Amino acid sequence: MDQHDLKEALRTFFGFDQFKGQQEAIITNVLQKKNTFVIMPTGGGKSLCYQLPALLSEGTAIIVSPLIALMKNQVDAIRNVSDHNSVAHFLNSSLSKTEINRVKDDILSGRTKLLYVAPESLTKQENIDFLTSVPISFFAIDEAHCISEWGHDFRPEYRRLREIFEKISDVAIIALTATATPKVQADIQKNLNMLDATLFKSSFNRDNLYYEIRAKKDVEKEIIKYIRQRQGKSGIIYCLSRKKVEEMAELLQVNGINALAYHAGLDAATRAKHQDMFLMEEVDVIVATIAFGMGIDKPDVRFVIHHDIPKSLESYYQETGRAGRDGGVGECITFYSYKDIEKLEKFLQGKPVAEQEIGKQLLSEIVSYSETSVCRRKFILHYFGETFDEKQCNDMCDNCKHPREKLEGKEFVHQLLQVVDFLQEQQKAKHVCAFLSGGVTAEIKSYRHDQAPLFGIGKDRDEHFWNAVIRQTVVAGLLYKDIETYGTLKFTDKGKEFLANPVSFTLLKQHDYSASDDDDAIVSPGKGGAFDENLYGMLLDLRKSLSKQNNIPPFVIFQEPSLKDMCFQYPITIDELTNCQGVGAGKAQRYGEPFVALIANYVAENDIDRPQDLVVKSLINKSVLKVQLIQNIDRKLPLEDIGRAQGKTMEEVIEEIEAIVSSGTRVNINYYIDDILDSDNQEEIYEYFSEAETDDLATAYHEFDGDYTEEELRLMRIKFMSEMAN
Repeated sequence: MDQHDLKEALRTFFGFDQFKGQQEAIITNVLQKKNTFVIMPTGGGKSLCYQLPALLSEGTAIIVSPLIALMKNQVDAIRNVSDHNSVAHFLNSSLSKTEINRVKDDILSGRTKLLYVAPESLTKQENIDFLTSVPISFFAIDEAHCISEWGHDFRPEYRRLREIFEKISDVAIIALTATATPKVQADIQKNLNMLDATLFKSSFNRDNLYYEIRAKKDVEKEIIKYIRQRQGKSGIIYCLSRKKVEEMAELLQVNGINALAYHAGLDAATRAKHQDMFLMEEVDVIVATIAFGMGIDKPDVRFVIHHDIPKSLESYYQETGRAGRDGGVGECITFYSYKDIEKLEKFLQGKPVAEQEIGKQLLSEIVSYSETSVCRRKFILHYFGETFDEKQCNDMCDNCKHPREKLEGKEFVHQLLQVVDFLQEQQKAKHVCAFLSGGVTAEIKSYRHDQAPLFGIGKDRDEHFWNAVIRQTVVAGLLYKDIETYGTLKFTDKGKEFLANPVSFTLLKQHDYSASDDDDAIVSPGKGGAFDENLYGMLLDLRKSLSKQNNIPPFVIFQEPSLKDMCFQYPITIDELTNCQGVGAGKAQRYGEPFVALIANYVAENDIDRPQDLVVKSLINKSVLKVQLIQNIDRKLPLEDIGRAQGKTMEEVIEEIEAIVSSGTRVNINYYIDDILDSDNQEEIYEYFSEAETDDLATAYHEFDGDYTEEELRLMRIKFMSEMAN
């Protein structure tokens, strides 16, 4: 087919006038029945490279795809460019027997040009037998990095594809991936026995993407603040665990952000629904594990946020590549802490040694990227075997936009190269850093390197510093990490030259990512600043004064945790006051005015910088379970029964009710108290709390000399607070 005919076909089927990049050459190669290997970044138009030849070829093209959601998306897309739905089908475990038979009938009739198959389905003997009996135009392997153990999403079933292809038909293969280091590329070609394949490799540079790494501090708060500033924009947030995905999605919803969760633990129908809602712009943000996004063609994703650092640079590149596919700016924000790396290293424990070593090597690369101070674009492209001049970054990464402090590094680089030379290029970065800084590790001792003449040559600097020097010398091309030996540091010719004749070398000061959040912390209101002791004293005095005026105990007005939270948040309106711990709308309206007036005056006089640019509501405040609890109390159900229905102990139920009442919501549990305490006992306890200086239970228990249980006292305190304070 000549060039004119090919462009005409492109226009007819897809409505495009021009091919992108190398698409035309790739399609021509496939139509000539030659093995083809395509390495093209996300958004480069990989799918078209097999879709158009499939439509133009005799027989059915077999497209191996890793995800059911991806298949559905691709099939829907190709059906839209055809006049009949039979043109494309998928074959996987989600289909019924009747649906499978319909697919087979369409293939036999010659109507189906593309058949998307999961590798697991392709291994079934009945499917192999069927496909052997029909004309096959070619095999396409989407997400081909899944074949390689060095790829970020390795799947063992992908390793069997070659033997299955040979059983079905002797036709050409096109393998496609958006991420492939030289090592992964070689592994794919070897496994598929297609070393003769024509290689098409596009540049990995996505010049419209902005890359930024942030220290993982107040991460939930930061994310909410970031998204609020981009109201109505589409974005994806990646988390490593399903639990974190669910938590994050719920937290966003509570804080007024239109978000949904997506992970493999959800049933197929829910996943498909959430994906469609995102594509149809019914929801702005998807919070997901890496299960989401493979092949998802939503062009206007404006930001990709990594709540947790990915397991490899390939994963990172693939996931960030979902942003800005329409050519508009896409912001890629990643939160990083040392703790995350430790967590990922723990995940590797118990796996086979080779897998552990590969995993550690991939992790070390993402750490290097996260902590580097050189141009991030340069670092990524170097990893994928491309050279890049950082001047062309145009401030599209945080390191170029906010350059780090520079220092002369000639001496440090020379010391590093001397040590690598002394160690005969047989050690990894960790060992070299320990050697340089004089760290006596078990490995150092086993090699007796602590007795070597150069040991501790750089002991005036720590291992963190030497790691940074290694990263920058690798990017500069003086050293490289030998992937075959899992990251052993080796010399390049340039490095050998530097060792013999050191020259000036500029090092960049490194970031510090040591400060990080507690792993499972849910952000609550008011943690934005330091506790103000002076203000706290003033609020206590005000509370005392108001308690005397109203003839009620001080704790009835606001409890101490509420006052303390005011000293973090500095609320100056009634609305802001309701964001403080234990302060509901009713209580704020009843007692709040003098408190916000005092705080407003204090803020003005002392020029306080308030953390009010963002107030993150706790998930707990809007819990569905709390609503159910109040409804069940209104129905006068026994508290034990309510607890059982919610999977809670009596202790937990009482705690929930206490929280509800302290925030200003009236709750009537008289029906329950009447069953356990007679009216005289109730009156005695009630009178005690009316006159007490504190609502402390231990004090009350001591006062009554154990006549009442702690539970009875707590329930009466709830009754008192509900009636007096709310």
